[in-house]
Order: sequence, then C-alpha cells, then structure tokens
Amino acid sequence: MMRVNLFRPVHVKTLTSQKRRALLTARKVLQEKAIAIENDVRGLLRNFGLKVGVIGAAKFEDRIRELVEGVPDLALIMDPLLAARRKLREEFSRLHRKVLEIARDDIVCTRLMTVPGVGPVTALAFTSTIDVPARFRNSRAVGPALGLTPKLNQSGESHRIGRVSLCGDAMMRALLYEAAQVMLTRVKKWSWLKAWAMNLAKRSGQRRAIVALSRRLAIVMHRMWCDGSDFCWTRDNMPVAAR
Repeated sequence: MMRVNLFRPVHVKTLTSQKRRALLTARKVLQEKAIAIENDVRGLLRNFGLKVGVIGAAKFEDRIRELVEGVPDLALIMDPLLAARRKLREEFSRLHRKVLEIARDDIVCTRLMTVPGVGPVTALAFTSTIDVPARFRNSRAVGPALGLTPKLNQSGESHRIGRVSLCGDAMMRALLYEAAQVMLTRVKKWSWLKAWAMNLAKRSGQRRAIVALSRRLAIVMHRMWCDGSDFCWTRDNMPVAAR
C-alpha cells in the first residue's frame, strides 16, 4: 500500500499550535454553552408571555430578574440557570483575555491583525491551523486545504462546479467567513480587497462574494506570514503571489 502511494504524509502540528488550538476550542465551548442557556431562558419565559427582547450579554441577567420579579416560582427556576450562565461567562472572559494576551505578544498575529476584519481570535486561529506556512507549496493552496474552493464534478460530458468542499478546519473556515463579512459590511475604509469583493457581490450576490473573500483572505494572510509584510491597502505595493 505504501508502494502504490495509498498512504500520504500527514503534518503533525507543533506543541505550541496544539495548545493554542485547545485554548480556542475551550473558549468556543464556553461561549456556546452560555448562549445555549440564554436561549433556553428566553424560551422558558416566552411560555409565560415574558419577552426578553434584544439585550446585550452584560445586561441579560438584570433583564431576566426584572421580568420574574413578583413571580417567586419563576425566580426560583431562573436562579440556577442564571448562576450557571454567570459562571460560564466568567470563565469565557478569562480564556478570552488569555487569547488577547497571546495574540498581542505574537509578532505574526500582530501582523495578521493589520488586515481589516481580522481580530485576535481569527489571527491566533490562523497561525495555529496553518502552523508551518512552508508546508504549503504556495499561498493559493491554503484555500483548498480549508475547504473554501468549489467542488468540481465531472462525469462523461458533464462538467459542473458545485459548492465549496467544506473540508478541513471548520472553526477556521467559520472565522474567515466572519472576518470577510465584517470587511464587506462594517469596515468603512476602502481597500483593494474590499473593492474586489464589492464588485463580485454585484455580479454574483453577497453570499458568494463573502465566501470568495474568505478564500482570498486566507491567501493574503498566508503570503503576509511568509513575506513578513503588513496588509497593503492599495494593490500597487502588494506581492504578486497574494493577488
């Protein structure tokens, strides 16, 4: 089986990248559990005609106590749920501060955060996912590795391009999608990358443009890592490999 190349070499990540990935995964788990409790609380109160409404995480507990004030039975039910949520939020904040600390002290993460829409979580996740940038033959190979390129279905005379493959790291893919969405909808300062995505959105729709921008972000970030350069807002000074 080895002679006919059925076994392929697999990259084993460094211990530092594995620890950073464990930190990001634990942070995500705590965040998801806290959000799940908040949604369950909303659902339970909705059965009694009590609507929480749009409220931030910081004022969520005060809003719940305001709604159940004067209803002792509901308050008794909400207390353990709010206590569990409070503990999850506290531990999430502790891990999030650790992520910010690592990203601030890491030279590569600091450089990647010069890209509009890319924050500490995305930058740290990218470095821990890619691990060793030299293991990719070029920057364009990062897109397929993260499942951000369309699948090609060929059979006889048919030649159909499907949706993105969704292979590889799901967390990294979701963070790149979020970063692309932020760049396209929230970042006010224009860059060559945002202009390219906006033109694509006019032709193919915003959703496809965000997916394409996610792949382009992965390419640009990998090239920045290899070249040791900051994000170029204009296309003139950008390396050819990242275009």
